[in-house]
Amino acid sequence: MTYTDKDNKYKRYCVTSALPYANGPIHIGHMAGVYIPADIYCRYLRLMGEDVLFIGGSDEHGVPVTIRAKKEGCTPQDVVDRYHGIIKKSFEEFGTSFDIYSRTTSKMHEETATEFFKKLYESGKFIEQTTQQFYDEKEKTFLADRYVTGTCPICGNERAYGDQCEACGSSLNATDLKNPKSALSGNEPVLKETKHWFLPLNDYEEFLKKWILEGHKEWKSNVYGQCKSWLDNGLQPRAVTRDLDWGIKVPVEGGEGKVLYVWFDAPIGYISNTKEHTSDWEKWWKSEDTKLVHFIGKDNIVFHCIVFPAMLKAEGSYILPQNVPANEFLNLEGDKISTSRNWAVWLNEYLEDFPGKQDVLKYVLCANAPETKDNDFTWKDFQTRNNSELVAILGNFINRTIVLTHKFFEGKVPQVNELNDLDKATIAEISTYPEKIGTLIENYKFRDALFEMMNLARLGNKYLTENEPWKTFKTDVARTETVLNISLQICANLAVLSEPFVSFAAKKLQNMLNMSPMAWYEAGNVSLLETGKQINAPELLFEKIEDEMIQKQLDKLEESKKQNAINNASVEPQKENISFDDFGKMDIRLGTILAAEKVAKTKKLLKLTVDTGIDQRTIVSGIAEYYTPEQVVGKQVAVLVNLAPKELKGIQSQGMILMAENADGELSFMQPEKIFKNGSTIR
Repeated sequence: MTYTDKDNKYKRYCVTSALPYANGPIHIGHMAGVYIPADIYCRYLRLMGEDVLFIGGSDEHGVPVTIRAKKEGCTPQDVVDRYHGIIKKSFEEFGTSFDIYSRTTSKMHEETATEFFKKLYESGKFIEQTTQQFYDEKEKTFLADRYVTGTCPICGNERAYGDQCEACGSSLNATDLKNPKSALSGNEPVLKETKHWFLPLNDYEEFLKKWILEGHKEWKSNVYGQCKSWLDNGLQPRAVTRDLDWGIKVPVEGGEGKVLYVWFDAPIGYISNTKEHTSDWEKWWKSEDTKLVHFIGKDNIVFHCIVFPAMLKAEGSYILPQNVPANEFLNLEGDKISTSRNWAVWLNEYLEDFPGKQDVLKYVLCANAPETKDNDFTWKDFQTRNNSELVAILGNFINRTIVLTHKFFEGKVPQVNELNDLDKATIAEISTYPEKIGTLIENYKFRDALFEMMNLARLGNKYLTENEPWKTFKTDVARTETVLNISLQICANLAVLSEPFVSFAAKKLQNMLNMSPMAWYEAGNVSLLETGKQINAPELLFEKIEDEMIQKQLDKLEESKKQNAINNASVEPQKENISFDDFGKMDIRLGTILAAEKVAKTKKLLKLTVDTGIDQRTIVSGIAEYYTPEQVVGKQVAVLVNLAPKELKGIQSQGMILMAENADGELSFMQPEKIFKNGSTIR
């Protein structure tokens, strides 16, 4: 029984975490928003002796998967096989305690999603509608929203997608975009009629208002507020099918060339993964004494609080979620995390760059969790929290206590003698932590719960420092015994109460203390370690992170920023086509600059003497801001020799030097790979 469930209403807990798209690795934004809080919650419940099922899996039918496949020139299955493997391995190495981590391309999922759709279809829960959708005439295909790009009507970002603008975060429809383009061909798409099946969410509006707005006022304010806004604005039918060739085929007549829309398909993955895990799956999804909890990011609130519950209600036999503790977004170094811009800290790369430091990232992301508003991750804060908190507070207390025990008592737990007022006050305070931390976890306040766990370590440091056992050993061994016994008992409590947050360190601490795993409710006292028990040698739980390691990560981000600047540099649009005959009229030759001088009273012009192989001629060129006369003499360059002469600043210019110009207006010579004879033609 948990602290907040005093009536023992629930016999089991079904905990789901949002299914990440298998079109790339997962990053720290995913971890902070979803998987670390879900893992803390499940680990705690297991320590409380509860029956828990923690469900995860990869979402493999999203349009981002097909976009990745087209870019890489492979099949969508190739993409999801690769990234599902990377994601699953990252979770395993990170210690995320899933009971099952499966995928939506599994046979079980196909069967489950198909059965779910057919039941709603056959019971008349869908409506058919013919709508207009963007169509690429060149590729001869309807375009999913993600395949349409254009200018965001909200912020003016010219690279917005048809479902969302990554610059301002606005949710969009493809038809909202200005200057829409097909991501497949680059052409402007046309609107074309197509038939789809819709779930009439408006039919469930009153039910949802009562269930959420009246029945779940305890939900986090950001979740409750977003739901209220949607419900206040009125719900509309939502398509459950899409014109695509990648996904679960629509299993009814007229569904040819269509698949289940990913928002409909993906949450059913929680159910299919449960089926894959156990034949006794219905107790997790259809028993009223099961508590269903969805951990998600804020971009999934609508789907898990309104759409999926409406689907479950329409089906009729499933329980509904009791809570959906969604987090906000985590930014990185003051900028929004973006997979397309490679502005992220990827979990698989972190595990390579910081081997053995899973707990450090868990700790920092929990301490910095965007629980009620967007928050920011910085590498300097990561370093400071590790060095000043994990090393200097938690690790330091554990190390001092165990080292002193080995030094004075040969590594055996000393006995307790007479207690003074400080001892009694400390023992009384220790007893408050299991319920204090547990209640915060049960209310999804993981950041506060972590802070309280660290307060127990602070209590231990304060108690040890105030009693100075390294001094009293010479004058009062009995007092030293008592102090180190209580300090060791605090260590043992930390070995239990820290496990949801820093599981690797907790295991290591248990081994040092020669402890067997204990239940959560066994903590809170000073009798976890019996007198005379032999403890093992001290090991460092955490180690200092040096500036060099942090600078390496900052350099990596800086390189991403530079690459993005190059990729995003604006390029002039192509000019109107010309005929081959028009091109043939231009006579472009190689020439060598023989002499150069600045043109008086100008900033940009150089007067050049050029050997064109035909003759030596004067050409005036606007390159003085980028080249000095000394730098250009001797360069072989491309020259348009049959350009009509033009007088510039009193100088007759006979031709043009061809230059490359970037988005910043910087000029650079176009030069041959190797030196050719002057007068050689450029074709």
